[in-house]
Amino acid sequence: MFTAQQKIRKVNDVEPTEMEESVAQALFDLENTNQDLKSDMKDLYINSAIQVDVSGSRKAVVISVPFRLRKGFKKIQVKLVRELEKKFSGKDVVLVTTRRILRPPKKGSAVQRPRSRTLTAVHEALLEDVVLPAEIVGKRTRYRLDGSKIMKVYLDPKERNNTEAKLETFSAVYRKLSGKDVMFEFPVTEA
Repeated sequence: MFTAQQKIRKVNDVEPTEMEESVAQALFDLENTNQDLKSDMKDLYINSAIQVDVSGSRKAVVISVPFRLRKGFKKIQVKLVRELEKKFSGKDVVLVTTRRILRPPKKGSAVQRPRSRTLTAVHEALLEDVVLPAEIVGKRTRYRLDGSKIMKVYLDPKERNNTEAKLETFSAVYRKLSGKDVMFEFPVTEA
């Protein structure tokens, strides 16, 4: 029979953690109870799930989905995140795609590394995954006098109502996954 274990597939058959099992169970329950999501979620599963401390008592659940299933998740992401946030009350839910970074090829090697597997490309794609459904409309990198740098990312004002409360969550999740400091803002429009 079908169980929540089918909603999570780990690499090398590693045992899922307690957090991953609870997310898999929530996905399984949603598939069986929510008629809107049932047909779309039939073949979808996750790779992993972690919990990230945002600030104070706020927490976020970061769910990693396989690269080849990203379009299926993207199609239902808004509904799915809303339902999962109800299940994990008080926690923000962020879906990101699992991507692989390949090291640069050795000197004299004829093998070329695909651009999509570079560190920069993976971090850029991760940034777009974190802020979804909002779109990035601009980026600025600020270099401070002490040598540190911070990136400001400007989001599309159309999604302001849905994402304004999550800006701090986006920043904490991106810092946890990539190690880079980012500030999310909405561009100021002159009236």
